[in-house]
Amino acid sequence: MKFKTRWILSIAMLSLLVILCTLLSYTGHSSWGFKLTENHDTAETNYDPNWDSLDARPLPSWYDESKFGIFIHWGVFSVPSFSSEWFWWQWKGTKPVPRVVNFMKQNYVPNFSYAEFGPQFTAEFYNATEWADLFKASGAKYIVLTSKHHEGYTNWPSKYSFNWNSMDVGPKRDLVGELATAIRANTDIHFGLYHSLFEWFHPLYLEDKKNGFKTNKYVEQVSQPELHEIVTAYKPDVVWSDGDQEAPDTYWNSTGFLAWLYNDSPVKDTVVTNDRWGSGVSCHHGGYYTCADRFNPGTLQKHKWENCMTIDKRSWGYRREAPLADYLTMDDITQTLAETVSCGGNLLMNVGPTHDGRIVPIFEERLRQMGSWMQVNGEAIYKSKPWRAQNDTMTKGIWYTSKDNATSVYAIVLDWPSNNQVSLGVPTTSSQTTVTMLGNQGNLQWKAGAGGAGVVVTLPAKRPCDWAWVLKLQNVK
Repeated sequence: MKFKTRWILSIAMLSLLVILCTLLSYTGHSSWGFKLTENHDTAETNYDPNWDSLDARPLPSWYDESKFGIFIHWGVFSVPSFSSEWFWWQWKGTKPVPRVVNFMKQNYVPNFSYAEFGPQFTAEFYNATEWADLFKASGAKYIVLTSKHHEGYTNWPSKYSFNWNSMDVGPKRDLVGELATAIRANTDIHFGLYHSLFEWFHPLYLEDKKNGFKTNKYVEQVSQPELHEIVTAYKPDVVWSDGDQEAPDTYWNSTGFLAWLYNDSPVKDTVVTNDRWGSGVSCHHGGYYTCADRFNPGTLQKHKWENCMTIDKRSWGYRREAPLADYLTMDDITQTLAETVSCGGNLLMNVGPTHDGRIVPIFEERLRQMGSWMQVNGEAIYKSKPWRAQNDTMTKGIWYTSKDNATSVYAIVLDWPSNNQVSLGVPTTSSQTTVTMLGNQGNLQWKAGAGGAGVVVTLPAKRPCDWAWVLKLQNVK
């Protein structure tokens, strides 16, 4: 009888175990309540081709944790390398820019065409491994390379850009593929691609435009095939769309593409996208918001956002005529980084390589300076979260981030005070409060501010870096 009872109990326990395992497998949760994502960032969800469904997709966590990326604007516009990457439009568009027109008259033969710049886009000094090493040294966690700008030239051998791509004209190389391979082989950086939806002078686009975008030959034969091509071939973790502003998202079939990207593409679990998918879409729909170039609101935003900006204040592409004053200093860059990250944004900082594939010394210097700053202060940037206050109420030029559920608060101090004392008006201290400076050994002396409000910190005698210093405050409110 005892044996029979034990046998029945054993069968019952086994049945219960099978039921529990089945339930856990069905719900996709572990016994601790964490979702089983198989090392992917997003759940297995099917998204419909409409904004309500697409906007419900969680942003893969790697993007918010990264905080800092590098933008690279490179194309045939790097050959004239004058004025900006909009050179062709400024020369031959509806409102030509006089200094660009005069530049062409003074330096090129009559009837010279923009297409003749193509063979001069040679990239003979382009070394993708050297670029990857430099981007790694900068501290960037992701990069975004122009696969195609508004001129229509593709930096990969596209089947949909005949005789206007990097294999047929110019370098005779797959520029996108080389960098994708080098990045993945030598770094842990996420590889991303910029793609312009429109082309200034493509005949099919101009025909659709003339028809009030009621026809979509260009979309069906060019832009959509190109997007599928680069995603399938290069598997980017960022698809950075642009050139959308003249037509609605319905013309571009944006929601259709994004549904495929999120449901069926080879990067469906890791890819992030921006918000430039049709007129009126920016800052309202998409993965993260860019809103406008150099978007830097200075206040905490409800939606994840990115500040795409460029070291050259006047151009995204390389300019030969740029004076030193047109390049941001490290003081400028660290200020922009602090303002951006404290308000919940990512910083995407642009460099423009030359036609022959070089990243010129001024850009290289800024990237390496950024990397040296991150080595000291990256704790306050990577994987940080906005604090309850973004900037200080008492002293200008101080921006806050936090970690570990705000048990660690970071005050990024942009200007070193002449008296070596910093007054912070926001933090509330206690007997358990400690203050340190990243890159400096030991605790710093501090005292409560006037009336017990805020804190006054005495800075160390030696500065641990050359720009923007970070105080780490623990056990403050």
